[in-house]
Amino acid sequence: MSRAKAAGDQGEARVADYLTQRGCTVLERQWRCRYGELDLVVQDGKTVCFVEVKRRGPGSIGLPREFVDERKQERLRKAAAAYLALQESDAFTRFDVAEVYEEANGRLRIEYLENAFE
Repeated sequence: MSRAKAAGDQGEARVADYLTQRGCTVLERQWRCRYGELDLVVQDGKTVCFVEVKRRGPGSIGLPREFVDERKQERLRKAAAAYLALQESDAFTRFDVAEVYEEANGRLRIEYLENAFE
């Protein structure tokens, strides 16, 4: 496993823990289909949330959310629609972005953006 993949997986695990502590239920991790991957799918009350996790190390340039551009958003929308179709679900949905920052001391800090895009 590459170092970047391991770091990404660690970030996703931390976000899953973060959301679980806030009362959400993790439904899927790294769910894949022909349109791409959904990092996390979580249930928040009656809402199914599709969470894109972006991790950046110390000294990285730009905000993680800036890397969820229009093209990425469109792929996430298509993957979410495929997921919902397989579940035969018409639940309320939301697209969130979890920014994971690696501090200089190695600690991870999460900034969570609900309704990051539609």
